[in-house]
Amino acid sequence: MDLLDKLRIVEKRRAVFANGGALPGETVIDGVIGPCEVTVHGRPTLMFGSNNYLGLTLHPDVMEAARRTIGEYGTGTTGSRTANGTLSLHEDLERDFAEWFGKRHAIVFSTGYQANLSLIGALCGPDDVILIDSDSHASIYDATRQTASQVVAFRHNAPESLRRKLERLPRSRRNRLVVVEGLYSIRGDVAPLRDIVDVCHAYGAYVLVDEAHSLGTYGATGLGCAEAQGVLAQIDFVVGTFSKSLAGIGGVCVSDHPELRALHFVARAYVFTASGSASNIAGVRAAVRIVRQHPELRAQLWDNIRRLRRGLQDIGYVIGDTESPIVPILIGDEARTIGLWQRLLSAGLYVNVIVPPGCPVDQCVLRASCSAAHTAEHTARALEIFARATRQATGSEPQARSTSDTPIVTLQSTS
Repeated sequence: MDLLDKLRIVEKRRAVFANGGALPGETVIDGVIGPCEVTVHGRPTLMFGSNNYLGLTLHPDVMEAARRTIGEYGTGTTGSRTANGTLSLHEDLERDFAEWFGKRHAIVFSTGYQANLSLIGALCGPDDVILIDSDSHASIYDATRQTASQVVAFRHNAPESLRRKLERLPRSRRNRLVVVEGLYSIRGDVAPLRDIVDVCHAYGAYVLVDEAHSLGTYGATGLGCAEAQGVLAQIDFVVGTFSKSLAGIGGVCVSDHPELRALHFVARAYVFTASGSASNIAGVRAAVRIVRQHPELRAQLWDNIRRLRRGLQDIGYVIGDTESPIVPILIGDEARTIGLWQRLLSAGLYVNVIVPPGCPVDQCVLRASCSAAHTAEHTARALEIFARATRQATGSEPQARSTSDTPIVTLQSTS
């Protein structure tokens, strides 16, 4: 096989859907009207595909912090954290996170992806075992691939499967790291963290929880699913990202283990990447303050989640069982999923489309995301577009049916 053949296969698959409509992964946003409205191809479009869960990307305090700081520090750091790239702002933000989480230590990364690469890559070596949930994010899988550790996947959200995997490990393999997410990004389901923690403690395993999508949205103070389930104090490492609720770019890890600071010297993805810009870090600090001071944002988000879920079910869609800011609409077939996504976008509604390799071939999903900034009128307009786009495909309201594994909405082919 030629080096480029694997890319030619992708291009051929892409051409199947190049029928004059939009293509997944190639939709360009021309402008931003507000936290929940953008312009696509010159047309105002409702945004229900963003991870802007608390609507802070255009919050005046966040923008003012970024504007003020760019005037003081310039546009970039031009170096990694271990070179010239550590500003007092980075350390201020680390202290903010440690205090917010009630943990002794925090370290800030340039991206959330990099946080997992750095932490897992630095922690684990050839004598260690990493056990990961089979639905883990790509950054977790990629982090394990850079190690010489034994990697074991257990069944998604199944503590008993994790227990069986741990039981089978030789007693000599004592260094064990279990990696899970608080809220999973494709189907919007929440990990049973209390049961997972119990299993890990029974077998002497360290626990890492990635709260990328749940930071700011779950828990009494917005710390994520571990706080919501009462196990935050029992988690060894919590990873979060700034690109969702915190309206910026970057990642963080908090821990009570003082050894965390050694990542500053040994985590390759951290040592060899430029640090986050001062304006971005300042904006994130402002967002953290807002999240902590305004719990009503979470309350509004959850009102909007329930409103959208009820509306989609009333139309006839089958959606994921778990209430979360991520609302997966379970379609099934790739062609039907992309076709519906194209009709929604052409009607002025943006949601995300999940197709292979992001999911199994018969489990394609449209993923809507809720924000505290959505109004009741935004949701009503979105639901009307959903209903109208489906009627265009079927000539009637969608009829939902379920299989044992993947419920789908039955939509006739547009061909």
